[in-house]
This record gives sequence, structure tokens and C-alpha cells, in this order.
Amino acid sequence: MNAQPVQDLPEFATWLNAAPATLSELRGRPLALLFVNAASVWCAQRLAEVANWQSRNPGRLQVLVLQVPRFDFERDQAASLKLLRRQGLSSIALLDSDWDGWRRFGVTAWPTMVMMDVYGRESGRLVGLGQPGELDRSLNELCAGAQAADIAPLRELNPEPRVPLCFPTGLAVTTERLYIADTGHHRILECSHGGRVLRQFGQGTADLMDGGAQEAAFNRPQSLVVERECLYVADTGNHALRRINIITGQVDTLCGNGRCGEPVEGELSDPRSSQLNHPIGLALADNELHIAMAGDNRIWSYHLGQRRLQRRAGSGIIDQRDGAGNVAAFAQPTALAVVQQALYVADALGSSIRSLQLRGDLVQTLVGQGMWSHGAEDGPREQASLQFPQAIALSPDAPLLWIADTGNGRLRTLRLGGGELLTQALPRRLHGPAGLAAGAGAVWIAETDAHAVLRLDPASGVLSEVPITE
Repeated sequence: MNAQPVQDLPEFATWLNAAPATLSELRGRPLALLFVNAASVWCAQRLAEVANWQSRNPGRLQVLVLQVPRFDFERDQAASLKLLRRQGLSSIALLDSDWDGWRRFGVTAWPTMVMMDVYGRESGRLVGLGQPGELDRSLNELCAGAQAADIAPLRELNPEPRVPLCFPTGLAVTTERLYIADTGHHRILECSHGGRVLRQFGQGTADLMDGGAQEAAFNRPQSLVVERECLYVADTGNHALRRINIITGQVDTLCGNGRCGEPVEGELSDPRSSQLNHPIGLALADNELHIAMAGDNRIWSYHLGQRRLQRRAGSGIIDQRDGAGNVAAFAQPTALAVVQQALYVADALGSSIRSLQLRGDLVQTLVGQGMWSHGAEDGPREQASLQFPQAIALSPDAPLLWIADTGNGRLRTLRLGGGELLTQALPRRLHGPAGLAAGAGAVWIAETDAHAVLRLDPASGVLSEVPITE
């Protein structure tokens, strides 16, 4: 590759977790500039791949992440850093609020990695996720022959606090128990409604292992669904579906092998014979586990009895398009809820709520004004708006859909059957809510960016924190 000189970092970019520096000051060590949008799971995948390479090659590469906002809320420094850290980011990050760096480096798509040699010259770039192995080959070539430089690597400032939960997301509730996907700690917690931890499933290290409660391992688990003696887990970082036997504590894998890839339809003789692509949302009905596959923008179903994987709807292209089956298109579906034969979908990048009729797989948009439209308006569905919704839950005693309107820091409600979108009155703004459960007389909220779980009493409007104690 021919090395080309490049300009310096954008002068108006905000350094989110480190003291400012220039590219000239960082010369002497190979450098990767990673242009991402923290709301995108494709960018999260690239961040994870780069972090994995660095763990195998410590000290060889300096990484700078430039966060380029898609949504209004991402222009807030704290919100952008939290969104990146949800993905496990430990690299240095800058907020390119005005897309100055994007234009300066001629970037055209998320994610893009600009590679620079020890002299500060561009030696190549990777656009998108590319082919398997391409990242490793490119970084190995970039760092080949580079001598250790006498420069101090940039260090991350002000890491997240050490508290019982770390970016919790998925929640499930029964008459006696509250289950929490403690995503940043790579584990599932079984708690009393008062927050006392009764059991932990998973070692707390990012890995894919079946076995007993203390032997098994998860990787950034998210959505949870509980039915009878089983707890189903969207093990997002492992690109897998997992199942916990609540009675015995045994964890097994239903589908997925730890690698991101194209799912294979049909009966699975071996649970790990089909790859998945960022399974995030789950819903269970009629012995079928429905899956919001954020990485391929489709809705899938896994039949528990037949061990069969079926593609229900979505073309795979990021878009907001109604229609049946492959005619329809989603924009990073992230959460599901089901009642009777209707599956409801939170479509994150489309800032929309969609419905999927399980008989015929017809997709319709209930709330949402288009791929690049978002807001916080209440009112009739055709006028109302959301911003990056991350979770939904159906009220067990009313035709009411609760929505975690993550980008707006609000809890919203949509009455099914033609009702309006409304904002639930709360005493304060929520900090990155990304998980919901409705049951046991309350709405349970994963206040993800605050590392907390909240309990809302819908009758009184009282909002309280559930103190998680181990």
C-alpha cells in the first residue's frame, strides 16, 4: 500500500475520555482511526474485533475512536461516551459532533478504519465490516516491522464506577423473582423483587461455555424471557441463544457458535451448526422463540420443540419498509413483545415501532416517520415520534405497550388498537433506559447508563430504585 499524508484530527472534536493530543504527538506507533456511530451494532462489531486484535497483540497499535453522531442525543458528550462504553469500549474516543473529521478524512460509511503508519501517513483503510480475516491481515501488515516507540500511549480517564451492575439491559419478572441481564459484567442475576441477589448465572467473564450456574459463561447478554422453569437469553456478544434451567441452574446453548455470521434456516441437528448475527430482542409464544436479529435487520423464529430456525421478515437492508416477508425492511430491530398472533418490534435506527402478524408475516409501521426522522412528539401515531427506542414490554392486564424511548430519556406508552403515543409522567429524565419488563404489579426499567434498575408503580406514579445487593 502507498502511504499518503493526511491532515490532523479535527480541531473542534471533543475528547471524551482522555486529554487532547495531535496526530503529530502520536507518531512513532501505528495508529488506527476508527470512525463509528455508537448506536450501530455493525460499529459495535468492528469495535469488538479491534479490541480482540489488541488483546492478542498488546502495545503494538494505538486506537482512536471518532464517534460521529446519527441522533440528536449523541451530540451530548456524556451520552455518547456511555453508548460507546456499553459496547465495552476501552480505547480513546473523540466526539465528532459536526462531522468535521468525517469530511476531513473523506469518510463515506460507518464503520471506517483509517490506518496510519509510524510516520503519521495513511497506509490504507477498511470500509464496512469486510470479509472474515480482513481486519487481522490489515492490522498485521500495518504493524509488521514497527519498532517499539518511546511514546506513552494515551490512557482512558474517569472509567465507569465499580457498582453491583454494569450497563444492565434485559429484564424478566415473575410473581416472585426479578431476572437481570448484567450486560457489562457478562452474567445473569436472579433477584428478589427487593433487589437481593439470590443466584448468579455465569462466571462474569466474556466467554461461551455451557454448564452449571458457576461454570457457564456469557458475553454481553441482553434480552431475557422467562417461561415456567426456563429463562431464555439473547447472548448478544456470543451471537447465540442460551437457556437456563431455573430449577437446576444448568446453562445450555440452543443456537450459535460464538461467531457472527449468516444464520442457516432449517432444523439444527447441532446447536452450534448455525451462526447468528447480533441477536438482541426475544419474545416467546406457542413454543417459538422470536428473535430480533439486529446485525442482519431481520426477525427470526426458533421452534423449541423442532429445533428449527426460520426467517420471518426483513430483506436484510437497513430501511423502514412495510410488506410481507422479505419485502419488508427493518433498521436494527432490538426488542420484541408478543400477544396472540401479533409481534411488536422496536426498530432502533428507524426510531419506530413496527408490528409483524405471525400469520402471513405482514409488517406494518405503527409509529415512525422514516429512517432519518426522530423526535419526542406525543399524539396520534401518524404524527408522534421516538428517538432510538431500545426496549418494549406489554402490560399483562391492558392492551398497552410500554416503550423505553432511550434517546429521549423517557418512558412512553402506546395503546394498542389505534391509541396515541404518550409520555409517562416521571419525576426525572431517565439515563439511557434499555430494558423493560411489566409484571408483578409494576413496570421494571433497566436504567442502563446509570447502572441501575428502577420500579414504577403505574397506579401511583411512584418511581423508585431497586437496590441490588449481593
